[in-house]
Amino acid sequence: MSITQRAVLIKEYGGADAVEVAEVAIPQVGQDQVLVRVRAAGVNGLDWKVREGYVRDAFPLPLPAVLGIELAGVVEAIGPGVTRFRVGDRVMGALGGLGAYAEFVAVNEANLARTPEGLDDVHAAAIPVAATAAWQSLHHAGPVSQGQRILVQGAAGGLGGYAVQYAKRAGAEVFATVAKAGQEYVRSLGADHVIDYQSQRFEDSVRDIDLVLDYVGGEVLDRSWQVLAQNGVIVGTSSPDILARIPAGRRGLWFMSKPDGLLLEKLAIEIASGTLKSKIGEVVGFADIPLAIERYRTAPRIGKVVVDFLR
Repeated sequence: MSITQRAVLIKEYGGADAVEVAEVAIPQVGQDQVLVRVRAAGVNGLDWKVREGYVRDAFPLPLPAVLGIELAGVVEAIGPGVTRFRVGDRVMGALGGLGAYAEFVAVNEANLARTPEGLDDVHAAAIPVAATAAWQSLHHAGPVSQGQRILVQGAAGGLGGYAVQYAKRAGAEVFATVAKAGQEYVRSLGADHVIDYQSQRFEDSVRDIDLVLDYVGGEVLDRSWQVLAQNGVIVGTSSPDILARIPAGRRGLWFMSKPDGLLLEKLAIEIASGTLKSKIGEVVGFADIPLAIERYRTAPRIGKVVVDFLR
């Protein structure tokens, strides 16, 4: 095996041109780590936010830095202390940091799940971050109860699609904002009320919301405070400064997902069996990662964007 590999990285913060394909060293596995030969990786909104330095305070990192936060592939080697996996096992997982856009990645064993039969690597790579983060963010402010009114901002995206399904299964009344093209998809996931944010302002028709899951951020977050019920709360994943933007008398929480290999394994089995729906909106090749990251920033999407390393 070569000592170097292809990777997609940034050497400095910036726009689309800051992302490049380069050669980097293949990592060594450490204690409790698995070396994964990556076959597919998911594209996420965090990619462009890291690229532009938008979250440098929340995610300080030394540059150059390889981008990408979730992957699927095959175990190439195992480090000391690894007990759950063997060389040749198919695995999937969120890194809990950066580095997935590389041909080989050293990952903590606890962050990985075994890829179920029935899921190919491209579909597996679409799952780790969105499926676990949606579950964790839904429950971040407390248990979800029957009849609770929940608004999902960005319901057609990776996190939003899972959140709609989880909330509906918990017995909540689900409100969802989505572009016109994604309305039928979000209805098929179980949303009770679908709002086309391109033609109407959600705050004109939604009120008394117990929980807002804000997967969009920015001015959408600022407009969401007014739809809350008296004891309602916003859980935000897209605006790290949410705590500084809470109006008097309102409640908001910043959420950061933590990898959970065991939770992921359960959710992946549900997806493989069809109990949970997972949608891929676009599949790109390795060389197209820089453009895919930029499109994620500029264009609405339905479902997940995945990189197929074998393309």
